[in-house]
Amino acid sequence: MDDADGEESAHLEVTDEGAERPPRPRSSKAAIVIATLMVAVVLWATQEIVLPILLALFFALIGNPIIRLLGRLHVPRVLSAIVVVFGGIVLAVALAGQVAQPAMDWARTLPQQVTKVTPKLRALIKPVQEANRMAESLAKVTATPNAPKQVQVIAADSSDPMTRVAKFAPHLVAQLLAVVLLTLFFMIFGETLQKHSLELVPSWRKKRVTMEILQSIEQEVSRYVLTISLINIALGLAIAGCLYAIAGIDLQSALLWGTMAMVLNYAPIVGPLIGVVVMLVMGIVTEPDLAHALIPGAIYLGLHTLEGQIITPVVLGKRMAISPLLLMIALMVFGWAWGIVGLLLAVPLLVCLKIVLSKLDGMEGWARLME
Repeated sequence: MDDADGEESAHLEVTDEGAERPPRPRSSKAAIVIATLMVAVVLWATQEIVLPILLALFFALIGNPIIRLLGRLHVPRVLSAIVVVFGGIVLAVALAGQVAQPAMDWARTLPQQVTKVTPKLRALIKPVQEANRMAESLAKVTATPNAPKQVQVIAADSSDPMTRVAKFAPHLVAQLLAVVLLTLFFMIFGETLQKHSLELVPSWRKKRVTMEILQSIEQEVSRYVLTISLINIALGLAIAGCLYAIAGIDLQSALLWGTMAMVLNYAPIVGPLIGVVVMLVMGIVTEPDLAHALIPGAIYLGLHTLEGQIITPVVLGKRMAISPLLLMIALMVFGWAWGIVGLLLAVPLLVCLKIVLSKLDGMEGWARLME
């Protein structure tokens, strides 16, 4: 009888008030999988609303260490947030003003540059052309003489590109304004939101765990995002300086390619791969011979290898390391669901997930599995 009572009491959960209650039934694995899939579908369907919020959180995480530093200097949080947000806008506008003109020049002269590079590529595609000719000759020999020819009708898009841009511009401006305002509000009211969210947690122990998770996400992820941003800025400046000093590219164009490298480096693996291809194409278009054409791509690849294999691991350490396989899968999934913004947010979201798993009892193994 006593053993039965002891076994029954072992299955009871003691609350902070001292009352005993049976534990909550655990959800089945099938229910967890279905709930995860439903959440993924909802996030994909509501991306017009979700993406500005996630982008604002991303930018707020970048600015929070600066706000904490200004807070130690007794600067009010509201004033610090306003200074950080509008300082970032000023820097972004100044950078855009530097790279806008070379970007438009490249877009305008690209067709002429492509015609110039055609002779350089003709030797590379000559085997493919010969194979196509052989296939066409074989098709003519084996074709039925009286077979009717199929005519493919291609409908031309008569809409003006500038008209489409003009229609899309108000929506883009509204999205950017929403991101700016949300970023400002997250910086100002983020701590208050954390404190109020803790009041919804029932027990003291769960409040403590939730507070540790929120503080870790806010501090460690913001430090991670700020560190990665500083590394990417340094990488972009280094690439721009080497292109200007070594490859002989003019300063504004070098800043354009450095800015591109900085943005692409937020998407590991995929971004640098795109950057190397773009640098190779740019070198082939602008340089007269193959040896000089490979210099921009070699500069990009060399500096990125130095950054990715030495600088970033030393600065961040193993604590923020993510498995390359898991990272590639996340980039594919988020890139498919949310496009470029998904590639930008994939790594911070994985870091948040790893921090949450490392703080929960019994989930530490899953956090180590992500390394």
